Amino acid sequence: MERRDTRRSAYKRRVEQMFLGTYEHTLDDKGRLTIPVRYREFINDGAYITKGFDTNLMVMSVASFLHFSEEISKKSVTDLNARLLKRMIFGRAEKVELDRAGRILIPAFLREAVNLKSNTMIVGANTYFEIWSPELWIAQNEKMNDLIAQDAQFFQNFDLPIV
Repeated sequence: MERRDTRRSAYKRRVEQMFLGTYEHTLDDKGRLTIPVRYREFINDGAYITKGFDTNLMVMSVASFLHFSEEISKKSVTDLNARLLKRMIFGRAEKVELDRAGRILIPAFLREAVNLKSNTMIVGANTYFEIWSPELWIAQNEKMNDLIAQDAQFFQNFDLPIV
């Protein structure tokens, strides 16, 4: 009897379901953005887009957004920060659908909020992906590089074992 390494295949499936990599794409005149081919299967049944925590947009699959929203909904309505978080996420969220060409329409108010013109950077972030203007992505990337260069101990407290 052949023994399959189910642990390895489970890891492989999880990695294959992550949003990974950085891509440069352009918006068309109507505000539609072509989604990288490797991301499309994860948002075939739609996605949610909202303003991110930086000057970017976050795009989540329906399942990820549902899980995210359930976690946010557990926060007390009497907590000011929780109310602000709910307004920030849900008040700026829109459901988007892939068209036949693999594009999503980014609402104008979200494009304006993060200074998206024609060029964009699409950045994988594991369970979601981000959309940045190239200028803001370059600044973010420089900030990350500077932080790492200045503080060799930066990642020490994350306790990230590699199995």
